[in-house]
Amino acid sequence: MTPALSLETLVKRIDVVLEAAQRLIRQIPDSALENKLRNRDRTYRSLCYHIFCIPDAFLEVIQGVTLTRNMLNPEPPESIQSFNAIADYGDTVRAKVKDWWRSKPEHDSGALLSTYYGDQPTHNVFERTTWHCAQHGRQLAMLLENMDIAPDCPLTAAQLDGLPVPEKVWDE
Repeated sequence: MTPALSLETLVKRIDVVLEAAQRLIRQIPDSALENKLRNRDRTYRSLCYHIFCIPDAFLEVIQGVTLTRNMLNPEPPESIQSFNAIADYGDTVRAKVKDWWRSKPEHDSGALLSTYYGDQPTHNVFERTTWHCAQHGRQLAMLLENMDIAPDCPLTAAQLDGLPVPEKVWDE
């Protein structure tokens, strides 16, 4: 199935999604770094880092590396011990996505990429990258609300429009 949004629109959208994630991540107190997500064996620190690993992994895959689940879920390095540091890593990833997009005048959205779920067109993999990050952005807003912290400009319905995000914020 062809994604609803063009590759160009997805590139713009992922930047909005990652910027929102950075803003929300900076609101989480560092005392919650090792808090576990409800019904998940994942810390807040790992979830936040994961959000930026998703597009970083995509950028490796377009260079010819096969996407694996492990690429999407590495543990944050020891050097990342604050939510601000995770958000700063997000700046690096956002810049890399922009550089990738600007690096070629033409992008072959149909070029096949090797993934753990089979060979997939670039466009489909990038759509999945974008909505996956957006879904976690929705989760960040809910985590903040559960900590009685008002999320600073969470993702809006308009920013999610056209992305096949799950109906529920959590799948439980």
